[in-house]
Amino acid sequence: MAAMKSALSKDQEKQLLSLLGRVKLHLLHKASIHGFTADVFHRHCDSQGPTVIVAYNAAGFIYGAYTSKDYTQGGNGVNDEKTFLYSISAERNKPLRVAAISGQCAFTDGGTGPNYGALVFLHDNKPEVQSNPGTGFNFQAADMHGNDLTLTEFEVYRVEDLEDLLPKAWRNIEWTAEKKQQLMKAILNYKPDIKTVHQARVLLVGPIGAGKSSFFNSINSAFRGNMTSQAIAGTAGASVTTQFRTYTIKAGKGGCVVPLILCDTMGLEENGGLDIEDLVNIYKGHIKDRYQFSTSGPILTDAPGYKKHVTLSDRIHCVVYVVDTCKVSILSQKVLEKLCAIRRKTNQLGIPQLLLMTKVDEACPLVAEDLKNVYRSFYIQKKARELSESLGIPLSCILPVKNYSEELDLDQDTDTLLFGAVQQMLNFADSFFENQAEIQEGNDQMELYRSSDISRPDYREQKEHQII
Repeated sequence: MAAMKSALSKDQEKQLLSLLGRVKLHLLHKASIHGFTADVFHRHCDSQGPTVIVAYNAAGFIYGAYTSKDYTQGGNGVNDEKTFLYSISAERNKPLRVAAISGQCAFTDGGTGPNYGALVFLHDNKPEVQSNPGTGFNFQAADMHGNDLTLTEFEVYRVEDLEDLLPKAWRNIEWTAEKKQQLMKAILNYKPDIKTVHQARVLLVGPIGAGKSSFFNSINSAFRGNMTSQAIAGTAGASVTTQFRTYTIKAGKGGCVVPLILCDTMGLEENGGLDIEDLVNIYKGHIKDRYQFSTSGPILTDAPGYKKHVTLSDRIHCVVYVVDTCKVSILSQKVLEKLCAIRRKTNQLGIPQLLLMTKVDEACPLVAEDLKNVYRSFYIQKKARELSESLGIPLSCILPVKNYSEELDLDQDTDTLLFGAVQQMLNFADSFFENQAEIQEGNDQMELYRSSDISRPDYREQKEHQII
């Protein structure tokens, strides 16, 4: 299935938001992907709270309806004083807004396409609109849709209120160049507490398009001092990553190696995608770098990509779930169930876990204006709490970040969030190593012992310019 992307231009979205106030739009349904039928409309849009329909035609009109009420297929007329029809056209300086006729219901909540009387969308399960001016709403047909009733696209968005900034940040961050350097040096000076392990190995897991590969590229860029694109990233409908990849990072071109290995996997899908048995083999260190995931089933022990003899260095020391903040509220039940199943298995294996909320700037305009608002944004905090409740992950383990996507130059605030996330990953990896040391304590044959007992590579011996 192709990735869902809004057909609204920036100007069209701005005009639509001018009718709706301080809100955020979440794309629920896109007919060119899901189909122009009432059944799939209701499957994606029922019980979603306030929504806005966005219909497109070849005449260049964008028009539709807003309602603050749920679609439930109850079969009754619904009264909603907040409902209105609208139309956006390049020929007008501002959008047309049409309120309901006083005393008449806003829409009929049936099993058909959305029925607002004067406009019935997806009429007869076709990419068509039935226009009946005067039924519930009064307008001139030419002004509303240019008398073109054939749909070229049909989208439905959930409308969520954006609160003002919180009076106090829910986490305190120092947004200074000194703090950025402090975080970077702390990461470079990190040493695992186990003598046989020189780098913490962190696995990124998440739905398609969440930003796993982009997160690695962003971390790599921040340490290199310029934009990089080592991991393949994109917005395709299927997972761009089809191999298991392990990535090392250097501080500056030809600089010292960062004591962190980021591992990338296939994206999670409703049907297919990463197999949980493959995931367990990754956790235990059995899958080699560049193993090509198979759609026919998990890796076999005699496959070329299977590593039979593993050490603690090969194992995953921390698992990081990656979720697109813009899609928190529309994660499908199947994807949520997969994430929960993975979390249960990861807990059983005693691996610490974090969650990254990516694309925070796209999710909240206040954060887009100034990344320093990320922990003062009511909306970002709300999404973090939603994830915490749905996946059972403590709020303290959820970290908002922004990946580099369109930028050509690095940004101090973006780097600060990225480095802060990496530092937490290393802290959680330490918890894993401490647990392993406790398990092995008293075992005379153990392979493990404290890193302070031996000579280890010192990442601090690099020149200062390599980490700036």
